[in-house]
Amino acid sequence: MYPSSAALEQRHTPRLATFRAVSALILREVSTTYGRSPGGYLWAVLEPAAGIALLTLIFSAGFRSPPLGTNFALFYAAGILPFLMYSDVSGKIGQTVQFSRALLAYPRVTFVDALLARFLLNTLTQLVVHGLVLGFIIVMQRPDTAFDASKIALAYMMLLSLAFGVGTLNSFLTLAYPVWQTAWAVVNRPLFLISCIFFNFEVVPQPYSDVLWFNPLVHVVGVMRDGFYPFYQPTFISVMYPIAVGGGMALVGLFLLNRFHRDILDK
Repeated sequence: MYPSSAALEQRHTPRLATFRAVSALILREVSTTYGRSPGGYLWAVLEPAAGIALLTLIFSAGFRSPPLGTNFALFYAAGILPFLMYSDVSGKIGQTVQFSRALLAYPRVTFVDALLARFLLNTLTQLVVHGLVLGFIIVMQRPDTAFDASKIALAYMMLLSLAFGVGTLNSFLTLAYPVWQTAWAVVNRPLFLISCIFFNFEVVPQPYSDVLWFNPLVHVVGVMRDGFYPFYQPTFISVMYPIAVGGGMALVGLFLLNRFHRDILDK
């Protein structure tokens, strides 16, 4: 016996509603986050480009060559671009429920729709930014290296898993405890110095390297640099560690949001 057309329509309605809600939320994000003019997107490109240029200028004045290869801009791009992507994606997801508080009153819009919309938009934006910045470095400076697309894609998968997990858990914590947003910003600030942006993990002596290993971004940057430099063979990397940390945080965050977000919003 075949299902009726009404049953088929009812079965596909939730998926269609989710797609429509996510699409509408993405369009709203584009206009509110980056503005209606290209200036917002221009700043998204200028921020990492300016950071890479500054690091290149400072360190090229004091050193003959970077820790890997001969091109300062490429070396620092392999560190600062993943870090800024993590900060942007996790930070935007962490503010999702607060930002979409009014829309979550509608039964068709769920917190999962809001999380997906912010994750997709900011991920695509950052990937475009990375492509533009790296393309500029390759065209203008022609670094002597060969890229491994599979390792670079793996680094992005690790990075996005971590960013989504951190952002999802912070989305609940920020909603339940507003002071958490400020506290997390303070706690998160030293990551810029201890995520192997300026140096390679191998130069850190023990016992500090044993502690540094537990920073998931160290593994992400290591895999990214492995994809940028074919002669670099890091042995400290655990691919599953950032994915497991991000996955665990995502599960906890989704469970807490599903259980408590409506009660908190109704207060």
